[in-house]
Amino acid sequence: MTSLNHTVFSHTVFHLLGIPGLEDQHIWISIPYFTSYVITLLGNSLLIYIIFTKRSLHEPMYLFLCMLAGADVALCTCTVPQALAIFWFDAGEISLDRCITQVFFLSFTFIFESGILVVMAFDRYIAICYPLRYTTILTHSLIWKICVVVLLRSYGTIFPMIFLLKRLTFCKSNILPNTACKHIVLARVSCDDIRVNIWYGIFVLMSTLVLDIILIFISYVLILRAVFHMPSQDAYQKALNTCGSHVCVIILFYGPGIFSVLTQRFGHHISPHIHVLLANIYVMVPPMLNPIIYGIMTKQIWDQVFHLFCTKQK
Repeated sequence: MTSLNHTVFSHTVFHLLGIPGLEDQHIWISIPYFTSYVITLLGNSLLIYIIFTKRSLHEPMYLFLCMLAGADVALCTCTVPQALAIFWFDAGEISLDRCITQVFFLSFTFIFESGILVVMAFDRYIAICYPLRYTTILTHSLIWKICVVVLLRSYGTIFPMIFLLKRLTFCKSNILPNTACKHIVLARVSCDDIRVNIWYGIFVLMSTLVLDIILIFISYVLILRAVFHMPSQDAYQKALNTCGSHVCVIILFYGPGIFSVLTQRFGHHISPHIHVLLANIYVMVPPMLNPIIYGIMTKQIWDQVFHLFCTKQK
């Protein structure tokens, strides 16, 4: 009997392709990427600046909105600069450690933002159902404690993913058909059994995003029940208006993400570049549109933006 001794080679450097099949169109594709990133940075930075500098906006709703704006900037920054480097300079080379770091921060930020949306739904529930106790319930101390809890939940959920990826041997290929490192995209080029990674990904999805959607749905059922029992038509309209911008942001955040997950699981006939583009939409579009939605639909923020620019022009 002959025994064969060999060492399995594991890649430590990978190459991100960008959008597979559309490499010759990367320059043109980079235009909406760059535009959306600039709008995201400007819009969310302006939102954060206005909320921090205007004491009249130091209320729970706007502080949570400030956290959401910060998460939007982080979420977009995790992926778009890397994509632009690929599109402009073909700089798709990335080390394993940097790739895993990107996976961690992208997943961490996404779950953190989902948690903030749940907290904002709870904030609207308190504001509409218990308006007289709103400021006494949501104190500044409680707001920061909630922020810490959301951060710890995100960290605790995603941290094991680092070890699940570190244990793998990447001997199949060092080519990643994407604009950024994703958990399953990286795991699929491993020679090892990745069933643990797949089941852990499902656990993360169910215990965070799906649970968050259920909690938001319950919050709005309670909100609508309270709204429909309001005796005044003005109070009824005002309550709906305060929830309108948040509902739009929820649809923008979860809609493309859920659609992307469903196409990856069941849309095997869909071209790979469509999968990549759909995955990028939920990272780029919500952070770009969120400050615009809140700026247009929230009178207090719109007034402050108008006052800021009108004052500077004089």
